[in-house]
Amino acid sequence: MPHPHRIRATALTIAALLPVLLTGCARDPGLAHGGPLGQRLGWKDCPVPSVAQGDGGAPSPLPDGTRWQCATMKAPLNWDDPRSGTIDIALIRAKASGDPSRRIGSLVFNYGGPGESGVTALPSFGQDYAALRTRYDLVSFDPRGVGRSAGVKCLNDQQLDAFFQLDAMPRTAETQRVFLDSTKRFNQACRLHSGRVLPYLRTTDTARDLDLMRQLLGDRKLHYFGVSYGTELGGVYAHLFPRNVGRAVLDAVVDPTLTPEQAALAQAGGFQLAFGNYARDCVAKSAGCPVGSTPKDVENRLTGLLNDLDRKPLPGVSPRRLTRSAALDGVLEALYSKNSWPSLTEALRRAYAGDGRPLMLLGDSMNERDEKGRYSNDSAAEVAINCADDKPRYTTADVEAKLPRFRAASPLFGDFLAWNLISCAGWPMRGAVYHPDVHAPGAGPILLIGNTGDPATPYDGTRRMVNALGKGVGVELTYRGQGHGAYYSKNTCVRDTVNRYLLDGAVPATGTVCS
Repeated sequence: MPHPHRIRATALTIAALLPVLLTGCARDPGLAHGGPLGQRLGWKDCPVPSVAQGDGGAPSPLPDGTRWQCATMKAPLNWDDPRSGTIDIALIRAKASGDPSRRIGSLVFNYGGPGESGVTALPSFGQDYAALRTRYDLVSFDPRGVGRSAGVKCLNDQQLDAFFQLDAMPRTAETQRVFLDSTKRFNQACRLHSGRVLPYLRTTDTARDLDLMRQLLGDRKLHYFGVSYGTELGGVYAHLFPRNVGRAVLDAVVDPTLTPEQAALAQAGGFQLAFGNYARDCVAKSAGCPVGSTPKDVENRLTGLLNDLDRKPLPGVSPRRLTRSAALDGVLEALYSKNSWPSLTEALRRAYAGDGRPLMLLGDSMNERDEKGRYSNDSAAEVAINCADDKPRYTTADVEAKLPRFRAASPLFGDFLAWNLISCAGWPMRGAVYHPDVHAPGAGPILLIGNTGDPATPYDGTRRMVNALGKGVGVELTYRGQGHGAYYSKNTCVRDTVNRYLLDGAVPATGTVCS
């Protein structure tokens, strides 16, 4: 079952060749003559997003009337053999609004997942970047395997409805067998429908796409803003192309030193911390907390609800019923942003009264299911990219052995995240490595932002990414707040610090704190 923003591992197979292949004067003849580097990006008005991208209407113009433009980039399917064929990479941009003589270049965004469509996400945040757009074209893309970029296909919508209602915390031999078999069927469906692209979805492949994109955008350096998994992609890019790194921001930083098991265990603790923060905030309200009288009471009542749902699911979004796993999806979704805490309170209040619909709608948001019952390809892409990156293949016996540590880290979420370790069971090819290499000697300063209350990418990972990048590269900024990421919290200190760095090159002192 897909899991929220799990930490990934990556591979490096031809790092020694890449600087020669893609930078400087020397170019591979197959790329330079009629290949990917011989192309021009044909920008035009954006079409309506596909269902795989998350659907919705065509992006609305920005407040100053600037229209979003879309283009398609050709990239090698297999970077180890660029002549073997290409795939399409979908791009979107809004051109810079300021004085052309002060334009820095393009600022490329990746919104994480992995599996998030940048073509759909960037317009939804467009107004937040008004200051940045004075000197940058805003650019994002669907990474390979996502949306319109050779999007991975696995199960259909009806099959996904059933899959997300499965018991993802099996406690008996029979429920374990059902969960394992269902996971394998999901993965076999990915192979059946998307087998051609599955071997080429590693984060290192997407990093190479980024450098090709940089060249086609006409930029000498890649200016980059990565969020969550996008920070891992940024770190891998810096490792492969350190001298091509421009001004780069990594927000909600992935810990690159952890194996998938260690990362899932850290997330268990992160979400438990976030739920405790939510519960304390709820009971501190002057009007009282409708889902508990104390923080412990809030947790105990949720535990009781989950146990009840295991025995008897509640009516949800008809005809589906709210199962224990579907309820946890909803809780996890709400913990990504403090702005969602009131929605979680109302959803829990309604669930305790017998109505599972609001909590299920939160879970649908997590799994990118729209009101018509259609899913984006986010969950398929997430599994495919994870399994291309991650070398470990965990068994049910492995999970059972690790459960005590996960339960100690999180009584609420430990089982759920531990059993997610088997998501690559039966995957048709091997994963790459245990964790990504982000060592980037020679790269310019990269600004990393860690949020002390981040559930999905716990704060300690920021310092470890700083250390892994190498001396003189990572610059750490701390935000004492809640939710996943910092820039989108709209904290003035964080926004001003990031904007000064990206617009003026003003590097803050490492260890700067915003609250």
